[in-house]
Amino acid sequence: MTTNPTTTSAPTATVSTPGTTSDLTQSQSPSPARAQSTLAIHAGQEPDPITGAVVTPIYMTSTFKQDGVGGLRHGYDYSRSVNPTRDSFDTQLAAVEGARYALTFSSGLAAIDVLLRATLKPGDAILLGNDVYGGTYRLLAQVFEPWGVHVDVVDVSDSTAVSAALAQRQYAVIWVETPSNPMLRITDIRATATLAHAHGTRVIVDNTFASPVLQHPLEDGADAVVYSTTKYIGGHSDVVGGAVLLNDEATRDQVAFLQNAAGAVPSPFDSWLDIRGLKTLALRVQRHSENALAIAQWLEQHDQVEHVWYPGLASHPGHEIAARQMHGGFGGMISVQLGGGLEAAKAFAGATELFTLAESLGGVESLIEHPAAMTHSSVSGTALQVPDNLVRLSVGIEDVDDLIADLEQAFARISAGTDGQTR
Repeated sequence: MTTNPTTTSAPTATVSTPGTTSDLTQSQSPSPARAQSTLAIHAGQEPDPITGAVVTPIYMTSTFKQDGVGGLRHGYDYSRSVNPTRDSFDTQLAAVEGARYALTFSSGLAAIDVLLRATLKPGDAILLGNDVYGGTYRLLAQVFEPWGVHVDVVDVSDSTAVSAALAQRQYAVIWVETPSNPMLRITDIRATATLAHAHGTRVIVDNTFASPVLQHPLEDGADAVVYSTTKYIGGHSDVVGGAVLLNDEATRDQVAFLQNAAGAVPSPFDSWLDIRGLKTLALRVQRHSENALAIAQWLEQHDQVEHVWYPGLASHPGHEIAARQMHGGFGGMISVQLGGGLEAAKAFAGATELFTLAESLGGVESLIEHPAAMTHSSVSGTALQVPDNLVRLSVGIEDVDDLIADLEQAFARISAGTDGQTR
């Protein structure tokens, strides 16, 4: 890598819609290279030019007064196309990612949909990892395949399998999740990008599990990065959003056109919540990672556990790649397979007290779920099917001893033949 992983330069351009960059969200002069944690608080967060407010206002307006026909103030006309609060978040996120461009959306799936429509056309093929978020697979299998896009599934963490697939078919895109959802497989982004680019294939990385704090796919050769900002970036389980990050201007323009044409944009309030969340991301992810590592190490020694999937463990098959590719921690996600099978997994997921049984992840509170029946039910019967004894933990920032005690009492409950329905 050519830059310090925690330091990045301010982006050269970040607004998410066509037109001039708003001077309401841009500094008056180029910023020097600064740490991510500094950029998260200051990039795109200039004090309000009218009132001096240090927090970006929520511009809760659908339209903007024009000074004569076509006389736009700072380039603003209609909030589907451009909004100052969204511009502020786009600028902030691009700076933290070290990307030239950020475009934000109403959900992670909206971001994926628009990026793929800008990248693919009927007749193209995409190589999909065999362990991805169920919603991503559903979108590709039930929307893009009927549209004429061919989808092949392979273990993208296996470079030999990727190389063999590239030799058999021309792919427009390789889709990578690393760590993947929910099996936490690790893919070498740089090696995959090198292979793909030799065949004229783009690499898109869903970096949601790692966040921009821990992993930098664009630096490692990826062509685009997507996030569900609902997760670690928002960080408080109170907003739904998505983002596309990239450096290529032509692709940015295509994505921005479709974003505006289809209208899959976040509200100003959603953008404001994401701005707030991103400011504390580095601190939260550090605590998520510390807690998760301690819990994973504890689970690995538990007699009711069949296997623990966490890239921070030396036993993880992708640990060495993760240690090189991730910076400052291994994230807050753990998947654990229970020795008691399906019924034990379901009972365990319902027996915790601090870990809330719920979908989603990356919030300050700890969550637990049964992927096969919840977030990944759409992959049942496919090559992406999830083991039915698997439980996924999103480890929050509570006291780690309290979280371990909660898991211990849940194990005790299922040993005693009780479950979450009897509490």
